[in-house]
Amino acid sequence: MTEPQVITARGEAELFARTGHLFSGLEHEFTCAATDMNTWSDPARRSEIARDMGVSLAGGTAVRKLYSGKALADEGQRTHLRELAAAGAQVRIAAGPLPYELLMFDRKVIILAGPPSPGGREFTATTSPTVITTVASLFDGTWQAAAPLEDFLARDRPWVDGDARTILRELASGRTDTAAARRLGVSLRTYRRRVAELMRLLESESRFQAGVRAGRLGLTP
Repeated sequence: MTEPQVITARGEAELFARTGHLFSGLEHEFTCAATDMNTWSDPARRSEIARDMGVSLAGGTAVRKLYSGKALADEGQRTHLRELAAAGAQVRIAAGPLPYELLMFDRKVIILAGPPSPGGREFTATTSPTVITTVASLFDGTWQAAAPLEDFLARDRPWVDGDARTILRELASGRTDTAAARRLGVSLRTYRRRVAELMRLLESESRFQAGVRAGRLGLTP
């Protein structure tokens, strides 16, 4: 009987140097759970992994990706997740923070991410059936409770008209109220009143919170 293997790597460069081949050898299922896409963020590997995922999806491999709502606060990440879903991946958003971050390959190898660290995250990869079965069971439970991407985005989504979306873009731009009001051709008083209305609509106590919630709901481009 083959003994389970355990590999520990410090930082993504070492991790992918030792386990990167797993992305191109998928047979049945690839599973990912992460707070956002910065968990597995090595820019040198992103395009390569995306290509491998495209090949796997085309070949019938089931790809399941689970993220926290934090992933939707960034426009680029939100767009990427929608593209993944359009390509055939199953993408779900958990209602709260994820207690773990992992990659799992055909339920034969699992990689667990440690907490962020100034010296680089520590990652542990193992083929231990006991560990894989236990963690996979936890993942399945969280997955079932999570919402599909578009359902999450649509849930409790307030109706925002074109003018309000324009104001949201102005808030995201970082321009002063005076400059934003001038660009929109309204008085400073009217602009600030509309901002206050948007904050109430988005149930936010600050402009920053309003921007984050608008991004998570897909209200900003």
